[in-house]
Amino acid sequence: MSFTTPPETLPEPATQSDRAVPALERFAASKATRRVPSFELFADAQELEIEHNGALYRLRQTSLGKLILTK
Repeated sequence: MSFTTPPETLPEPATQSDRAVPALERFAASKATRRVPSFELFADAQELEIEHNGALYRLRQTSLGKLILTK
């Protein structure tokens, strides 16, 4: 009995437009991160609730200024 391994699939060559923008810049542009200061989220509260995919999470500030996220 013999087994054969299928040939590996090679990635398609980069297009001319892909070469014009460095890879790191393409990654950064597609994965933009939004930054929000915690004081804007909490205002005067010590805890807030976050609804994500139907689940409820709690984000709390400790007395030492750390954050705790619980489900």
